[in-house]
This record gives sequence, C-alpha cells and structure tokens, in this order.
Amino acid sequence: MQQYSPRGFRVLPPVVKNLLIINTLFFLATLAMANYGIDLVRIFGLHYPGAPDFKVHQLVTYMFMHGGFEHILFNMFALWMFGNVLENVWGGRRFLAFYLVTGIGAGLTYIIWIHFEIAPVINGLDHVIANPTLQNLFSFNNYHKFEVSQYSGAIWGHFKQFEQAVTTLQYDPQNHAAVQEMINFLSEYKNYLLNQQVVVGASGAVFGILLAFGMMFPDTLIYLYFAIPIKAKWFVLGYGALELISGVMNRPGDNVAHFAHLGGMIFGYFMIVYWKKKGKLY
Repeated sequence: MQQYSPRGFRVLPPVVKNLLIINTLFFLATLAMANYGIDLVRIFGLHYPGAPDFKVHQLVTYMFMHGGFEHILFNMFALWMFGNVLENVWGGRRFLAFYLVTGIGAGLTYIIWIHFEIAPVINGLDHVIANPTLQNLFSFNNYHKFEVSQYSGAIWGHFKQFEQAVTTLQYDPQNHAAVQEMINFLSEYKNYLLNQQVVVGASGAVFGILLAFGMMFPDTLIYLYFAIPIKAKWFVLGYGALELISGVMNRPGDNVAHFAHLGGMIFGYFMIVYWKKKGKLY
C-alpha cells in the first residue's frame, strides 16, 4: 500500500513554488492596497457576467485572490501537499494546465449556479423598471427583500429616497418625479446586486488537485489532522459529498462557493479520464 504524508518543503517543484509565491503576493497586495482605498477584489475577483465590474480576465485572476488568512492558508497548504506530488509525476507544464483548467472550470460552474439563483430576481427587477407601478413593485418585494443596509455605501441613501418616493406614489400614483426616482433606484440596485456576486480563491483548482490525487493514488493514506489515516479515495469522495450537500442546502450566511469547488473536481475528473485514455496520465 502506498502511503503519503507531508514531508516539508524539501521537494518543491517550480510551478507549485511559483503559485505559492504569486498567491501570497496577491494576498499581501490586497491588504496593502485596501489602506489606500483600492479594492483589488473588485478588480480581480470573478464577478457575474452582466455585472458592471465583470471583466474576462477575472476568470483567471480570481484564483489568486483570497478572502482571509485562513482561506489562503488552507488552499496553499493543500496546493503544496498534493500539488507537490502531482507536479513531480506530470511535470510542470501539464500540472499548470490542469491547475488553470480546473480553476477556470470552477469559475464557470459558479457562474452557471449563480445564474439560476439570481436570474429570477434580475428578471423581476427588469419587469418593474419597464412597468413601474406600485402593484408590480409590491409583487416583486414579496419574494425579494432589498439587500441593502447602512453599511452598503452610497446606495443606502438612494434607498431611503426610494422609500420616500414609494410613499409619495401611494398618495399620488401619477407623480412623475416619484416614478422616475423609483426607476433610478431599481436600475442602480440591479447593478449593485449583480456586483455582489463575486468569488475569489484557488479552492476550485485545489479541489481539482485533490480529485486528481485521489484518482491516481486511491489507496494512499492521508493523515487527517496529522493523526487519523484515511485512504485518498475515501477522503476525496467524502469531501465531494460534503460540498454537494452544503451547496444544495445553501445555508444563510454561508459565503463558501461550494459549487465552484465541485466544478473544479468535475473538470479535473474529465481531464484525468481524457489523459488516461490517451495514455498520458503518467
């Protein structure tokens, strides 16, 4: 039986090493630039297509952004622990291709999932903007509560003006200025809501790496919490099942992009199967 446990940084192939460095530099730059009012997550994080802040390059750059110290620590530890082995087996070029494809695939999976979540809300907003009546507004508000607060920036003040306009329309439905105020806010809120759908982190690529390790070395022992031995295949299957359950449950306050993680595993699976058929797995 193969056994695998981390042995330190004595073996650190070049692609893994450079990915660790780049991710760390992006993380430090995010913290540093925040002191100057520059939000690198807005620039490099992956936004939903159609959002004002969406750019195509974000499908790649989001992989190098992280939301906190624990986030980057887990991802970089897993990248080193499992990516180390895979790069030594595959070589740097193939490992980098796998990393990028699974990361981009994870981002695309996240976008698809978010589309099904947010499309009804966006369609509802478009309907009220095109037909700005109180009846349509209240029907929309029955299934979507405006997600703004005093911590949401300038839109909070515009929301309070919008509420005043709604009150005016209840007494004077033909008030043109109030109708226009309602349209202006709903248009702004649509863009604001789209911009809130953003994902960062190397987790999708890392989950692809976990999947690859489990498929290539299924009986290798991984020491969970450095103490509990578990075969790689069961570790990967358990992790995948946990992500699926967490994504479907979609608990309030859960900001983890579970379906992006699954997307990385799915794209990784098909790459491994393809390489295996071509006889290029080792």
